[in-house]
Amino acid sequence: MSMFNKLLFSMSIACLLVQVTVAQNYPSSKRPNFNISQLSSDPIIDGDVLNDELWKTITPITEMTQIKPRFDVPASEKTEIRVAYSKGVFYVAVVCYDSNPETIVVSDSRRDSDLNDEDSFLFIVDTYNDQQNGFLFGTNSNGMEYDAQIDNEGQGNFSANRQQGGVIGGTNINWDASWTVKAETGDYGWSAEFAIPLRSLRFNSGENQTWGINFQRNISKNTETAYWASLPLSFDMKRLSLAGKMHGLNLKSPGNLTVIPYALMQTVNDNSVDPSETDTNFEVGADIKYSITPSLTLDLTYNTDFAQVEVDEQQVNLDRFNLFFPEKRTFFLENAGQFSVGSPGEVDLFFSRRIGIGNDGSLVPIIGGARVSGKINQTNIGLLSMFTEDVKDASIEKNNFSVARVNHDFTSSRSSVGGVFINRAGLGDTTDDYNRVFAVDGKYGLGKKAQITGFAAKSVTPGIEEKDHAFKLLGTYNWDGWNINAGYTEVGEGFNPEVGFLQRSSFKKPEFLLFRAMRPKNWGSILEIRPHISYRGYWNFNDELITSFLHIDNHWVWASGFEIHTGVNFTTEGVLEPFTISGVEVPIDAYKHSELQLIFISNPNRKLSFNTRTVVGGYFGGDRISNGGTINYRLGDKFNSSINLSHNILNLPNGDITAFVGGARLSYSFTPRMFVQSLVQHNNISNVTSVNARFGWLQNANTGLFVVLNVVKDEDYLDGINNQSVTLKYTHRFDLIRK
Repeated sequence: MSMFNKLLFSMSIACLLVQVTVAQNYPSSKRPNFNISQLSSDPIIDGDVLNDELWKTITPITEMTQIKPRFDVPASEKTEIRVAYSKGVFYVAVVCYDSNPETIVVSDSRRDSDLNDEDSFLFIVDTYNDQQNGFLFGTNSNGMEYDAQIDNEGQGNFSANRQQGGVIGGTNINWDASWTVKAETGDYGWSAEFAIPLRSLRFNSGENQTWGINFQRNISKNTETAYWASLPLSFDMKRLSLAGKMHGLNLKSPGNLTVIPYALMQTVNDNSVDPSETDTNFEVGADIKYSITPSLTLDLTYNTDFAQVEVDEQQVNLDRFNLFFPEKRTFFLENAGQFSVGSPGEVDLFFSRRIGIGNDGSLVPIIGGARVSGKINQTNIGLLSMFTEDVKDASIEKNNFSVARVNHDFTSSRSSVGGVFINRAGLGDTTDDYNRVFAVDGKYGLGKKAQITGFAAKSVTPGIEEKDHAFKLLGTYNWDGWNINAGYTEVGEGFNPEVGFLQRSSFKKPEFLLFRAMRPKNWGSILEIRPHISYRGYWNFNDELITSFLHIDNHWVWASGFEIHTGVNFTTEGVLEPFTISGVEVPIDAYKHSELQLIFISNPNRKLSFNTRTVVGGYFGGDRISNGGTINYRLGDKFNSSINLSHNILNLPNGDITAFVGGARLSYSFTPRMFVQSLVQHNNISNVTSVNARFGWLQNANTGLFVVLNVVKDEDYLDGINNQSVTLKYTHRFDLIRK
């Protein structure tokens, strides 16, 4: 099949999705709604909801509907939710009744830990009522703080290989607001009170405003999830177009000017330079946040530092394309979704890790910068400008990185249209040291069930005059357990987004996914099955096949939370130029193989849980056995640990490779705001062992005291050289304007 025919095939599938959606006029069920209560006085936030006279004056929300284990039936336990606001604070109070309170599970007390594997309560607010973006908050019976920023209903790219951390599929768990939650337990179950200052949110001011809202309760003993605004199969609370409505908010600009200075002391012993010498560095800097309007925020940063951020997880490249390392730095993660354009993890037009991190992973000092982000009516605005220092040893000049992003939402149709301009300009003596990318993007919603999305981009680089384009068109149908996608992506040979990320350059790629989640009856303890088939193929501009991947699979899900995934993959790799994997050459050829894939996932609610992935099959003319997985163990809500292992045995025609990457995470939470954690890693390819240990004593919005130890031991360099650094950093939040 020629590339033109493949494109026609992809477009035909997308058009078919449109026809199916338009023809199927599904009934529009009325979303639940309520009028919020306005308070003249503020409640005491101590977790005791039942004995607070103020909460007794507010009618509770009590109807919760299961999505699992039983679909569309009332929750097994009673829940009472009360919502109110005062002049400057938004309040949520919940009582989670439990007939067996001794079975309540608390798995982790650290901020932003996953709440889906324990008894927990979460809610999401769509403050712009645009059915696309929102803020997510949650807690458990120990009063843990969880918050996240939601963009594009939490949706990502179905075939992208996003790694952990950072922004995953439109969910930014690294966003941290200043707010308070308290919880208590009793013979009735547990309860919690949330107090969220309005200045910590973004919203449109005015009389009688409406927000989208939904509530979620997880009941561990039943592996149960229930929502207030019920959802179809395969959806979660981030599907804001299906949220309920909260009416009657009279909102004024809260006013917000926050200064967050830091002071840092770091000692470094770099044995590759002089084992007897230890350098001591002192640094100061600050971030400033100012609310221009309730929905538009100015952020300023000077001498930006990210010493407290966890290090990257080690990866070994067993292919010929670029590895993706996620952004974890807090400044770049806030409102990151507004700057995201492209195909996540494959064609990212703006990738903030290009700022302050060299191509070899070395740090480039950031002088500072500014960001304006937020919303004007239904138009999203994002402006970013950052300046980096020169690094003479690495021949890196001073640079300015700038991004301008505008995106307008059409709320009634789940549609939007936007554009972005991305620029890197060297600040040295040369006039041709720059790179620019222009792009337009959009999405067109077809009711609640389907959507067409796409982007078109062009880069400008001195010396590159042609084929500097990239574009993508994707049609999606997602409803009632069905997920059908078909799309086409093209990246020209001259497309060069220097402030972006390309997993591979110069390709034409058709793709599709046909996925069905079903709840069979009378299948014993099996809760759900998910048969699916997906395909993606990469061709060059000579219509030569570079990679194709056909995946046929089924997920078997038990009511206990245990899962088995059984799949088969059919792969083709067209190697047009020889390359090496860990020193073993892969010659020119067309390699066609098949492989079996088996995944086990145990119930994450248990103290001991695991997930494993095994792939056995052909690989570049030889064989591969790949085993990977994670083992998790916890003791109460204080101690959590996990061991991550990846082991690959490659028997190739020109040699054999054994690649091992291992990591262990250990954490202990003294309180929800005081913790110590470590990440120990080793891989046998680079023969590097690293230790990252962190102590945190948090205040509001993830500020506070941090002590960080980093040790890197390179066994292949100077008889096992050992580099060490210890960092002491303190940040404090000053709210200078609080209305």
